[in-house]
Amino acid sequence: MEEKEIKGVQEKEDAASGKIGSSLFENMQYFHDKLQVDKNFDIIYKMTLVADKNACIYFMDGFVKDTIMQKLMEYFYSITPEDLPEDSHGLSHENMPYVEVDLLDDKEEILTNILSGVLCLFIDGYSKCFAIDCRTYPMRSVQEPEKDKVLRGSRDGFVETVVFNTALIRRRIRSPKLVMEMLKAGNSSQSDIVLSYMDDRVDKKFLAELKKRIENMKVDALTMNQESLAECIYRRKWYNPFPKFKYTERPDATAASILEGKIAILIDNSPAAMILPVGIFDILEEADDFYFPPVTGTYLRVTRFCISVMTLFLTPVWLLLMQNPEWIPGSLEFIKISDPVNVPLIAQLLILEFAIDGLKLAAINTPSMLTTPLSVIAALVVGEFSVKSGWFNSETMLYMAFVAIANYTQASYELGYALKFMRLIMLVLTAIFGIYGLIAGVIISMLFIALNKTVSGKSYLYPLIPFSGRQLARRLLRVRISHYYE
Repeated sequence: MEEKEIKGVQEKEDAASGKIGSSLFENMQYFHDKLQVDKNFDIIYKMTLVADKNACIYFMDGFVKDTIMQKLMEYFYSITPEDLPEDSHGLSHENMPYVEVDLLDDKEEILTNILSGVLCLFIDGYSKCFAIDCRTYPMRSVQEPEKDKVLRGSRDGFVETVVFNTALIRRRIRSPKLVMEMLKAGNSSQSDIVLSYMDDRVDKKFLAELKKRIENMKVDALTMNQESLAECIYRRKWYNPFPKFKYTERPDATAASILEGKIAILIDNSPAAMILPVGIFDILEEADDFYFPPVTGTYLRVTRFCISVMTLFLTPVWLLLMQNPEWIPGSLEFIKISDPVNVPLIAQLLILEFAIDGLKLAAINTPSMLTTPLSVIAALVVGEFSVKSGWFNSETMLYMAFVAIANYTQASYELGYALKFMRLIMLVLTAIFGIYGLIAGVIISMLFIALNKTVSGKSYLYPLIPFSGRQLARRLLRVRISHYYE
């Protein structure tokens, strides 16, 4: 069989198996059709010459700088036929003026690379595509997160570009044991997912299970980034509001969790890391605890824990005492309501619970230039006149204002709303059944926490259950960092 016939048979086999051939015309015909170049203004192809061979470059507008394209084109025009190797590997290693160059032959993989912003070069006579990763991402500057602020410490935060996020972690952990493993998910989105962990400290069994769950996900797109991934990873006990994941926008907190043996999941287009597996004590920890001396850090941690407990019990206990004023000791007589009660206390508390959430949503969507005047209106008009009109008593407004503000003492939105849901259950049960309802609400809340499991299937209350005194002390108290001496 002649050489041309052998080559033709090989190209037919490649086409049937999803591989590209060596014919530039056929490759362009296929990718023009798949990428709909005639419809998509931002998918650009450029014809050029590499030595004496025709070539075509596909790339996404906005991902490649003009200066880089100009340098590449100048270099390709400068190559002579004598300098051109016969095979793709030789050309990739000897004549490509860029560091990150991959050889691809799978059509679907090439399509994904082009749509991800990678510059793909096809040369007539070569059966491989040269994927040149010279992307420059549109991104905002690295700055301190709005939510995870600290009084002292680093002021950088994650951005929406996963490569920059991994670099921020690498900057803090300069160890060859740190692994950044790339996966993809979503049939349409093809989202980049990075698993970051210490190879010598991570739970290998859980890591293998997590990778298996991600690889076996059947989802069209991770439209909501971490939340979409979390719902695919953990499908059990969706009704339990206590969070199974910890989210942070701080690279220092992420690096600390990785060094403890946990896994950090980074998703492209998301400025936050998802830490797992975590329990209730992991979620209550914050970076501020470690940027101060042990005594101060312990005080901050204990204060945060006590206030979180108060937000859960303050209004239900106060409601129970208002229903049974004879239980109030003489020294606490001042907590009694002095003005007439026109609306039942339970109705006031429930209305305020929902009204506070409404104000939060309104604050999120309020233009920044109107924030101050609207805050004044809310404080003076809504606050003062709601009391004067008789809808609410001043004591009810006071306790609910404390609860609303105290919810922000810890950074986890999910934990804050979990405590809110438990508080609503306790309020309703206390209003209906009195002391027995409060006890039932406490038991229900404890069961929600105790029966919850981490993503790895372990106890949510570790190191309390199963008990580990040393680890529990480290969770409740800010202990000194261990030192190693020769």
